[in-house]
Amino acid sequence: MPSSIKYKRILLKLSGEALMGAQGYGIDPAVVHQIALEVKSLVDLGIEVALVVGGGNIFRGLAGSAKGMDRSTADYSGMLATVMNSLALQDGLEKAGVQTRVQSAIEMREVAEPFIRRRAVRHLEKGRVVIFAAGTGNPYFTTDTAASLRALEIGADVLLKATKVDGIYEADPVRNPSARRFDHLTYMDVLSKELKVMDATAISLCKESDLPIIVFNLNVPGNIERALRGEPVGTVVGGVPTHA
Repeated sequence: MPSSIKYKRILLKLSGEALMGAQGYGIDPAVVHQIALEVKSLVDLGIEVALVVGGGNIFRGLAGSAKGMDRSTADYSGMLATVMNSLALQDGLEKAGVQTRVQSAIEMREVAEPFIRRRAVRHLEKGRVVIFAAGTGNPYFTTDTAASLRALEIGADVLLKATKVDGIYEADPVRNPSARRFDHLTYMDVLSKELKVMDATAISLCKESDLPIIVFNLNVPGNIERALRGEPVGTVVGGVPTHA
């Protein structure tokens, strides 16, 4: 692995919406292909890569609950949507020549391995990408929390949170173009300012183990690798003082 790479084992968190591209719903194969190529470039550098993907492009549990659906049932439905996205990513990665395993927190042996931490770590050590599906397997927990939990369980060096903007802003930059972007934040900054980049449980998990988070724009090709080289491509949370 090149000495310029700061992190050997990473967990990349993708939103379900990232997979639908310009479509209003579902999975865009072209987007999956582009993400697969980005991940392949990391694997080729010797970086161990795990993924967690949301399910909002297919079904969002909170939205279902808001419309009268039982919250637990809605959340389980959302978890199943993440499995669909995970299988689509696995297909894209394997077509790009990357060995990939999907591990599901909800057992479904016909399509995915059950989540077993030691097996996941072994896959990573062998150069395989591991996609963690179905969140934590429990309702009331987001896929952001699942990403933080899995990152800690596998001993990841960093959690990469892929978004549609180039970091964390004091307000929505789409609605407020003059909103400031933060280069660095502490975990407490994110919690006290109620910045909505990840939920409080996810941030608290990272804080307890001092796991750094990098929030960056996925839509700029090469940004993942640049982030891993320590280039300023987004906002870093944890371990550094606030400069903004």
